[in-house]
Amino acid sequence: MTQTTPSLTVMSKVDTVFQLLKNGSEQGYIGESISQLEHALQAALRATQAKADDETVLAALLHDIGQFCSAKEMHRMLVQDFDNAATKEPLVKPSKGKVEQSVGIMGHERLGAEYLHKLGFSPKVCELVESHVVAKRYLTAVDQQYYEDLSNASKLSLKFQGGPFLPEEVVAFESDPLFKEKVQLRKWDDASKIVDLQTPDLEAYREMAIRHLTHPA
Repeated sequence: MTQTTPSLTVMSKVDTVFQLLKNGSEQGYIGESISQLEHALQAALRATQAKADDETVLAALLHDIGQFCSAKEMHRMLVQDFDNAATKEPLVKPSKGKVEQSVGIMGHERLGAEYLHKLGFSPKVCELVESHVVAKRYLTAVDQQYYEDLSNASKLSLKFQGGPFLPEEVVAFESDPLFKEKVQLRKWDDASKIVDLQTPDLEAYREMAIRHLTHPA
């Protein structure tokens, strides 16, 4: 069987996303002793070791992509090219039972999900990326030890992310079809802050990303 050559469009999309991640090698992970890129690669490794599907592995790798996008790039992607200002409704449609959030400023998780959606990543990838902050709010509401184990930086950011869920928000989140995946992604996120951990490099995920964008779910 002849192998299909990925289109230049797909190749350029992967190049763009991977360059943003590479830029993360020069950025510290807020309040931690590793870089943004190291954090992303550790999260992807944990997803791979758990034998997660490709969409979940890519979501783990890209969960903080909204941290890397420059204001200029996001303006071009979301406003000029796609007429989708940040104040409009999210492009990623929530699953039934998903807790809605009302925020005045788009957080990095929402920004990243919008960006990946416009590049052609699947709804599952985008929703998992958008959910990793929400899952943190869920876990701090149902597990006191989880809260205690958070780093100081993560505890501080929680205050700006809305704090732990209220009881009714907990119930709604638990009815989400992607509930288990969202919680697991959050736990991988929290665990991916190990200094000098050896991981596969970014290029190890290139074929997966190309395959996904060529044949999204």
